[in-house]
Amino acid sequence: MNRYVFMYLGAIVLANLTTSILGPGMSIVNAFLFIGLDLTSRDKLHEAWHGNGLIWKMALLIGSGSLISWALNHNAAMIALASFVSFAVAAVIDTIAYQLLIKKPYAIKVNGSNVFSALSDSLLFPTIAFGGFMPWITLGQFIAKVGGGFVWSIILRRRNDTTR
Repeated sequence: MNRYVFMYLGAIVLANLTTSILGPGMSIVNAFLFIGLDLTSRDKLHEAWHGNGLIWKMALLIGSGSLISWALNHNAAMIALASFVSFAVAAVIDTIAYQLLIKKPYAIKVNGSNVFSALSDSLLFPTIAFGGFMPWITLGQFIAKVGGGFVWSIILRRRNDTTR
């Protein structure tokens, strides 16, 4: 499970820092590359931690990603705050959706829960990070997160199948 923790933290920190440096447009690229990975690895951690400190471990992980981002670049403070708030809300939504889909096949429960968490994250993150609702950034992020989450779900699933 440590690899998923490191993937999650690495992806969120890279997404936060590159968005801070390159601006709102980069957040769409990051949504596909990094946030899709975070949403999908969160589900792997959900399975591993369910009944074993899931809530406090995810809260610590979300907070750590934001703090590391801010510590590496103090100019990324609003990005780090937006990341924390949007990921905290998305984690709650993802957990509820994932639990409702828990008996479904892997692809349905992971990607189904990603749709709902991607929607909340896409609405909250750019609004907080950039100071207002940005419909095209929000839409672009949502599509990229769902698409990226789908691609990452295939990659992580195949990786698990080959490492067993």
